Amino acid sequence: MERLRARLIALRFMLATAWPIILVTAVGLVVAYQFVAPEPPRRITISTGSEAGAYHAYAQRYAAVLASKGITLDIRSSAGSYENVRRLENGEADVAFVQGGVVARPAGADEDEPGPLRSLGSVAYEPVWVFYRGEARVDKLYHLDGRRIAVGEDGSGIRGLALQLLAANDIKSDSRNLLPLTGLSAAEALQREEIDAAFIVAAQEAPVVQVMLRSPGLRVVSFSQADAYLRLFPFLSKIVLPRGVVNLVRDLPPRDTVLLATTANVIVREDLHPALASLLLQAMTEVNGKGGFFQRAGEFPAYRDRSFALSPEAERYYKSGPPFLQRYLPFWVAVLVERLFVMILPLVMLLLPLLKFAPSIYSWRVRSKIIRCYGDLKLLESDLRQHDDPARHDEYARKLQAIEDTASTLKIPLAFSDLLYTLREHINLVRDELRNLGARKDKNENGDDKQ
Repeated sequence: MERLRARLIALRFMLATAWPIILVTAVGLVVAYQFVAPEPPRRITISTGSEAGAYHAYAQRYAAVLASKGITLDIRSSAGSYENVRRLENGEADVAFVQGGVVARPAGADEDEPGPLRSLGSVAYEPVWVFYRGEARVDKLYHLDGRRIAVGEDGSGIRGLALQLLAANDIKSDSRNLLPLTGLSAAEALQREEIDAAFIVAAQEAPVVQVMLRSPGLRVVSFSQADAYLRLFPFLSKIVLPRGVVNLVRDLPPRDTVLLATTANVIVREDLHPALASLLLQAMTEVNGKGGFFQRAGEFPAYRDRSFALSPEAERYYKSGPPFLQRYLPFWVAVLVERLFVMILPLVMLLLPLLKFAPSIYSWRVRSKIIRCYGDLKLLESDLRQHDDPARHDEYARKLQAIEDTASTLKIPLAFSDLLYTLREHINLVRDELRNLGARKDKNENGDDKQ
């Protein structure tokens, strides 16, 4: 029982010492929590394009990667890039595919105010095919002036790009010869000679491209001024369709064909959770990082189109790869550790000095009780030596007894019991001094009586 009692006393002193540290820690937790990002949502929405297009196919593969990490990617088809941008701005989607050059950043735009949307980077080239009928070779777009041209439906990225390229060749966008046809509809109209040319923005393996490359009487514009277009439209790239790559026997195409290419870009809202942005970038690398017909392995994802400011998470990803914890831990475990780290690190920095002084504070609290008794004892001893009055010896004795009674009732940990016994020894020293003074008094009085 005595040992238990001693342990309870020690615990009481520890708690009395710890409460300021606990209070500081609690305040630190509250402050640190203000800087902790919330847990990422488990469901996000991506806006793609037509269900038959490459964007939709990419999104389905992204969804599989995200599903393995516990994230559901809802896929919404759309009319094209313009609608995708509108959905992002209205909060109807968190992620979207946007064709390069569809939305241009205004000249002289402030880099510190990049707008509400961010780019995670480009994921693939999108060749710009301009198919035409006729024997005469066309290698400049102004050769098509006055002809009937399919430029894509209103609101589509194809139309926006086609009108920019035609306008650069002094072909007016309000011309009645520019028709809202796209895809297979444009291919069929071109084969039936209802139109003279058609703009198609699609991958080389797209069915509509394969059909038109193999159709008798149809040719592809080889841009002889490609380098000039790259200067005028920085979001474009120059690629080459090698001779005979479509069909070696028929030698299709009959010569190297220089094409312009835009890029497919993944655009997100600026408030997308950083952990989800990093996860999307990993999915983009897994799906789009392999080599292709026009791209080398590892060429994508990359920041090619500057129409949107690059996301900070994407900038870090391109410099150093996935976040450190996500490389070695399951996604949700990594997210939890990252969130806790934001709280724990400042607390550790705060607690280290506090814990360093905690033993000193604990010792001081215990010693302070004994020091108070020493203070009373010192005052009594000084009074006794400087103002010794034999008539007050009984008062001094009572005060000494009171100090000793107080010391006897002190509850201190066993580790400090030596201080208590030392105090009692010092009380006895003062008591002996008081007795000696009393003995001298009696001796003096007896000597006077004998005289």
